[in-house]
Amino acid sequence: MTSRTMSKPSKVLQLRVGAPGDALDRFEAAWNRHAEGGKPVSLDVLSFEDLPLLLKALTVARWALLRALHEREAGSIYELAKRIGRDYKNVHTDVTALAELGLIEKRADGGIAVAFDIVNARLEL
Repeated sequence: MTSRTMSKPSKVLQLRVGAPGDALDRFEAAWNRHAEGGKPVSLDVLSFEDLPLLLKALTVARWALLRALHEREAGSIYELAKRIGRDYKNVHTDVTALAELGLIEKRADGGIAVAFDIVNARLEL
Protein backbone atom coordinates (compact mmCIF):
# COMPACT_ATOMS: atom_id res chain seq x y z
CA MET A 1 0.00 0.00 0.00
CA THR A 2 1.37 3.44 -0.87
CA SER A 3 0.69 6.83 0.64
CA ARG A 4 -0.53 8.13 -2.74
CA THR A 5 -4.21 8.14 -3.53
CA MET A 6 -5.44 6.46 -6.68
CA SER A 7 -7.76 9.36 -7.61
CA LYS A 8 -4.96 11.92 -7.67
CA PRO A 9 -3.77 12.68 -11.23
CA SER A 10 -0.21 11.66 -11.99
CA LYS A 11 2.44 14.35 -12.11
CA VAL A 12 4.77 13.71 -15.04
CA LEU A 13 8.38 14.83 -15.48
CA GLN A 14 9.86 14.96 -18.97
CA LEU A 15 13.54 13.98 -18.70
CA ARG A 16 15.52 14.94 -21.80
CA VAL A 17 19.04 14.52 -23.04
CA GLY A 18 19.93 16.74 -25.94
CA ALA A 19 21.40 19.99 -27.12
CA PRO A 20 20.83 23.12 -25.02
CA GLY A 21 18.86 24.57 -27.95
CA ASP A 22 16.04 22.15 -27.05
CA ALA A 23 15.21 24.23 -23.98
CA LEU A 24 15.34 27.42 -26.03
CA ASP A 25 12.95 25.88 -28.58
CA ARG A 26 10.47 25.04 -25.78
CA PHE A 27 10.76 28.57 -24.41
CA GLU A 28 10.16 30.11 -27.86
CA ALA A 29 7.12 27.90 -28.43
CA ALA A 30 5.67 28.89 -25.04
CA TRP A 31 6.36 32.57 -25.73
CA ASN A 32 4.64 32.41 -29.12
CA ARG A 33 1.68 30.51 -27.66
CA HIS A 34 1.29 33.20 -24.98
CA ALA A 35 1.66 36.03 -27.52
CA GLU A 36 -1.08 34.49 -29.63
CA GLY A 37 -3.41 34.37 -26.63
CA GLY A 38 -3.04 30.63 -26.21
CA LYS A 39 -3.64 28.81 -22.99
CA PRO A 40 -0.51 28.29 -20.89
CA VAL A 41 0.63 24.69 -20.71
CA SER A 42 2.45 23.35 -17.68
CA LEU A 43 5.44 21.28 -18.73
CA ASP A 44 7.88 19.93 -16.18
CA VAL A 45 11.13 19.25 -18.03
CA LEU A 46 14.58 18.42 -16.74
CA SER A 47 17.19 18.63 -19.49
CA PHE A 48 20.77 17.40 -19.58
CA GLU A 49 23.28 18.21 -22.31
CA ASP A 50 24.44 14.62 -22.60
CA LEU A 51 23.97 11.14 -21.15
CA PRO A 52 27.07 11.24 -18.88
CA LEU A 53 25.67 14.33 -17.12
CA LEU A 54 22.32 12.60 -16.65
CA LEU A 55 23.96 9.48 -15.25
CA LYS A 56 26.09 11.57 -12.90
CA ALA A 57 23.00 13.34 -11.55
CA LEU A 58 20.66 10.35 -11.47
CA THR A 59 22.75 7.42 -10.27
CA VAL A 60 21.45 3.91 -9.65
CA ALA A 61 21.44 4.59 -5.89
CA ARG A 62 19.49 7.83 -6.37
CA TRP A 63 16.97 6.10 -8.62
CA ALA A 64 16.46 3.44 -5.93
CA LEU A 65 15.97 6.21 -3.37
CA LEU A 66 13.32 7.84 -5.59
CA ARG A 67 11.52 4.52 -5.98
CA ALA A 68 11.54 3.95 -2.21
CA LEU A 69 10.11 7.43 -1.63
CA HIS A 70 7.49 6.90 -4.32
CA GLU A 71 6.32 3.77 -2.51
CA ARG A 72 6.17 5.60 0.83
CA GLU A 73 7.11 9.13 1.80
CA ALA A 74 9.60 9.57 4.64
CA GLY A 75 9.27 11.69 7.74
CA SER A 76 12.99 12.45 7.67
CA ILE A 77 16.24 11.66 5.89
CA TYR A 78 17.24 9.52 8.87
CA GLU A 79 14.04 7.47 8.54
CA LEU A 80 14.65 7.02 4.81
CA ALA A 81 18.29 5.98 5.29
CA LYS A 82 17.26 3.41 7.90
CA ARG A 83 14.44 2.06 5.71
CA ILE A 84 16.63 1.57 2.62
CA GLY A 85 19.68 0.37 4.57
CA ARG A 86 22.09 3.10 3.51
CA ASP A 87 24.47 5.41 5.33
CA TYR A 88 22.77 8.61 6.55
CA LYS A 89 25.45 10.93 5.12
CA ASN A 90 25.18 9.41 1.64
CA VAL A 91 21.38 9.53 1.69
CA HIS A 92 21.52 13.16 2.85
CA THR A 93 23.85 14.00 -0.06
CA ASP A 94 21.55 12.22 -2.52
CA VAL A 95 18.38 13.83 -1.15
CA THR A 96 20.01 17.27 -1.37
CA ALA A 97 21.09 16.69 -4.98
CA LEU A 98 17.67 15.35 -5.99
CA ALA A 99 15.93 18.26 -4.26
CA GLU A 100 18.13 20.72 -6.18
CA LEU A 101 17.01 19.02 -9.41
CA GLY A 102 13.39 19.30 -8.30
CA LEU A 103 12.86 15.54 -8.10
CA ILE A 104 12.30 15.52 -4.33
CA GLU A 105 10.19 17.88 -2.25
CA LYS A 106 11.44 18.76 1.22
CA ARG A 107 8.59 19.78 3.50
CA ALA A 108 8.78 22.29 6.34
CA ASP A 109 8.19 19.48 8.86
CA GLY A 110 11.34 17.68 7.66
CA GLY A 111 9.47 15.12 5.58
CA ILE A 112 10.52 14.27 2.05
CA ALA A 113 8.56 13.02 -0.93
CA VAL A 114 9.01 12.41 -4.63
CA ALA A 115 7.75 15.34 -6.69
CA PHE A 116 6.63 13.21 -9.67
CA ASP A 117 4.74 9.97 -10.25
CA ILE A 118 6.03 9.33 -13.78
CA VAL A 119 9.35 10.12 -15.45
CA ASN A 120 9.33 10.03 -19.25
CA ALA A 121 12.78 10.05 -20.82
CA ARG A 122 13.80 11.31 -24.24
CA LEU A 123 17.38 10.71 -25.34
CA GLU A 124 18.58 12.29 -28.58
CA LEU A 125 21.67 11.02 -30.36
